[in-house]
Amino acid sequence: MLLAIDTSAGTSVAVVDRDGGILSERTVADTRSHAEVIGRLIRETLEEADVAPAALSGVVAGMGPGPFTGLRVGIAAARAFAFGVGKPVVPLVSHDAVAFARALAGDAEPLLVVTDARRRELYWSRYGAPDAQGFPTRVGGPALAKPDELPAGVRRVDAPVIPAGSLGLLAEALYAARRPFAAQSGGHDEPLYLRSPDVTPSAGPKRVS
Repeated sequence: MLLAIDTSAGTSVAVVDRDGGILSERTVADTRSHAEVIGRLIRETLEEADVAPAALSGVVAGMGPGPFTGLRVGIAAARAFAFGVGKPVVPLVSHDAVAFARALAGDAEPLLVVTDARRRELYWSRYGAPDAQGFPTRVGGPALAKPDELPAGVRRVDAPVIPAGSLGLLAEALYAARRPFAAQSGGHDEPLYLRSPDVTPSAGPKRVS
């Protein structure tokens, strides 16, 4: 069983099992309350699934792309929780979860997964048809663009929230198929902010006159 956490858009937490599927899932669409809700969502999903932290095999962390402030909350929570229970962290590209959920539903068409990057910009990842094992094939991105700069000629899927249940099921499926996770494949095992944070420290102490 895995605990899956994603805060690249809203906040989503789930407990998934390779055989049992999504055992519990909690989602808050608000993109500015990650820090306030993440602890409660983790507790509620574990309680609903009736799973003790020690029974988990690992923690899946959505690595974005996502805005700096929100994305780092989920990644930090995943890493801290995993450290506390002595389990590994599985990093995955958040957009891959949306494409994987579409593939599970029988949607084999190429698509463009899009999430809000704020500042009138969008994050995007482009996918071809799923491979022979049903896994999404990312052929472009993740990247950042203005709305009129998005790749054309492919169906667009806007995701207001990345479902943690789909993220966890993707991790379970990759493990079962003996496919590499991001950190094992030279992929994205670091946060995909794709731009600098909104606030940066000043270069030195403020001069007082």
